Amino acid sequence: MHLNFDSAGALRKATGRAKSDVANKLVSMFLHEISRRACAAGGSVVSDSQYSSIVVKVFGHQCLYCSRDLEPDRAAVEHLDGMNRFRAGLHLPGNVAVSCRRCNSEKRRDDQRPRLVLALSGWESFLSHNGSRCDEKCKTCAYWVSIWPDLSTRTQELVDAGDRIRSFRSPFARFIRWSDAARPAIQLRAEGLYRECQNFATIEIEKLTSELSFDFASLTSTE
Repeated sequence: MHLNFDSAGALRKATGRAKSDVANKLVSMFLHEISRRACAAGGSVVSDSQYSSIVVKVFGHQCLYCSRDLEPDRAAVEHLDGMNRFRAGLHLPGNVAVSCRRCNSEKRRDDQRPRLVLALSGWESFLSHNGSRCDEKCKTCAYWVSIWPDLSTRTQELVDAGDRIRSFRSPFARFIRWSDAARPAIQLRAEGLYRECQNFATIEIEKLTSELSFDFASLTSTE
């Protein structure tokens, strides 16, 4: 049985991302701390049963993007505005729901872009890949084609998904307005934090490695 998976590509990515993983984790901690303080001030948290009831009422037990049934090992907590230094999304009511792991993974292409072209937010950009504004090599457009091969069905499903999400976010307008207003300042500080962490990690790792007395020369191949 042939599996469509690039093992070599996965190994290359894993080898090259160690320091960025540390920096991204620090950014995530920073965003979560802002979220914690905002939720305390707003008197509402994502972990409330009332909030989860609203999520289920709007989306059922389906992915908020593709509407496929969720499964325990194939579901992910989804931040509509991604929690990274580019999107500066927060863990606040109105920005958190549940998606399938496939959509969660595919959306990262938009979330990891320094600047979006199709829309102002990551989730809106993700749902804007209907094939009309991207080149033929767009992987996100291809993903939606794999879900809904028929053009008219695909177009309508993407529109419907966007409408559901906007309806879901409506009761949490105060959190969304606050997050939108705070985003430029958060992005600026998150980017600075990321760069500082990268520099610190590079310098400290080089320093600590140089202090070791391992005999690396013994690894030189003589064959």
